Amino acid sequence: MKDTDAVLHDAIAEELKKKLKHLYRDIKSNPSGEKLHEFKGQYPDIILAEQGMVLALVQIETENSIAPDKINIWKSLSGSGARLILMVPKGMKPKLASMLWDGGMADKVALGSYEISINMP
Repeated sequence: MKDTDAVLHDAIAEELKKKLKHLYRDIKSNPSGEKLHEFKGQYPDIILAEQGMVLALVQIETENSIAPDKINIWKSLSGSGARLILMVPKGMKPKLASMLWDGGMADKVALGSYEISINMP
C-alpha cells in the first residue's frame, strides 16, 4: 500500500493531467516509484509534449519530499532542454523560491502551487 505522500503525489498528477489535456496532446506520467516514461535518461513526474516535441517537465513535491538534496534533481531536469515546472504545496512556495534562489535556479524553474481544500457544512 502506498503511503500518504505517494497517494497525494499521484492524485495531484492525475488532476494536473486533466487540467492540461486541452493544452498538450501527449501527456505521460510516472506515478510514485515507477519509471514508465523517460526523457533524456530521467523520469520526471509528468512529461508534456506536442507533436512529438517535449515542451515541459513537471515535478510534483509534497511537504515531506522537499529537501535540499532535491536541488540536484531539479538542476538535472531543468538542464534537459525542456521547461521545468515544480508543483509544491501553496504554503511551501516561499521556502521553495528561497531554495531555488540559493541554488542558482530561480530563473530556470517555473514554480506552481496546489492546495487541498475541504469545506464541511
